[in-house]
Amino acid sequence: MIKRETYMKRIRPFIGTDLVKVLTGIRRSGKSVMLDLIKEELMISGVDSRQFISINFENMTNSHLCTATALHDEIIRRASEIGCKVYLFFDEIQEVSGWEKCVNSFRVELDCDIYITGSNAKLLSGELATYLAGRYAEFVIYPFSFAEFIELYRTVFPNADIRQCFSKYLTAGGMPYLSNLRYDDMASRQYLRDLFNSVELKDIVKRNHIRDVDMLERIIAYITANIGTTFSSTAVSKYLKSEGRSVSPETVLNYIKACTDAFLFYQVKRQDLQGKKLLTVNEKYYVADHGVREAVFGGNRKDINLVLENIVYMELLRRGYNVTIGKTGDQEIDFVCEDQGNKLYVQVAYLLASEDTIQREFGVYDRVRDNFPKYVVTLDEFDMSRNGIKHRNIRDFLLEEKWD
Repeated sequence: MIKRETYMKRIRPFIGTDLVKVLTGIRRSGKSVMLDLIKEELMISGVDSRQFISINFENMTNSHLCTATALHDEIIRRASEIGCKVYLFFDEIQEVSGWEKCVNSFRVELDCDIYITGSNAKLLSGELATYLAGRYAEFVIYPFSFAEFIELYRTVFPNADIRQCFSKYLTAGGMPYLSNLRYDDMASRQYLRDLFNSVELKDIVKRNHIRDVDMLERIIAYITANIGTTFSSTAVSKYLKSEGRSVSPETVLNYIKACTDAFLFYQVKRQDLQGKKLLTVNEKYYVADHGVREAVFGGNRKDINLVLENIVYMELLRRGYNVTIGKTGDQEIDFVCEDQGNKLYVQVAYLLASEDTIQREFGVYDRVRDNFPKYVVTLDEFDMSRNGIKHRNIRDFLLEEKWD
């Protein structure tokens, strides 16, 4: 089991506090494993495992606990038997109707430390905000980074060099369970397709009461094919009309919102770097796991420039950056990344195969006058850094401990 220290560093300061720890992210990204790692941490600090109460609400044996009242009564009973501080671990809590009231009640009634996971961003909206305002800390758990992927891939293929690892990562993606399948191509594709179907059915269709599943699938296919490409809901609407399906831009937006709530896609807004303001039209979207894209829709190697961009974007999120697209004149910088006053610019391309490409990728920074780090990230093996702009091979960039 990979220790996922990147997340543990963020969670560790909150262990033992009365804040509810909320772990969110796409289904099967490793949230349950994070709960196990937290339990390990607690036991190392001297907590007896008999103080743990763990319930996975996707397990049918716990279906009778999927109401607030039933869960409340069960936990109060178990806690009274333990007779001291309890540690509550609730996996996929969104399956419990009225869970917000229940969790808030435990905070008031019990001496407890609470950890919950969920596969929908709406966990942190609506009623939760009312009941637990200022009393929770959220941690988004993403599929494996390239560094994490290498660590696990080499337990299966110890002699794989970094190029072989990245080649596999490009198509397989970072879903943790693939190591159990020994990264077998056919088994991995089947698993990722089943995962996608589960996200679509349970976290999008069922949770949002979507009736026109065919329309949803067309919109998902469009976005997946156009990751990293600027487009509007009107453009999607016009495309679907040309395919014989009429749908309003508002409906397109609602369907896309349902997908981002399920952590299938991430929306990236555009920022005017001269005017210092966010632009309200033509966002970009990236998929949570590029391996799912390959398994369901194919084309990762054909669309390698877009997939490399997707991989870099997800790594920026993992490291805690707030990411926007930077508009400067008639050009765009792929990623403008901010974190507590620090800033980083990243431009991603496939290969710097011609002087025109080099001028385009490096020249995008001509109007950016500040002294924050600026990168061009590609698959090239030779360092072409110039004018204070750093060029990195994408493998090296993803594995660097710190960018500066």
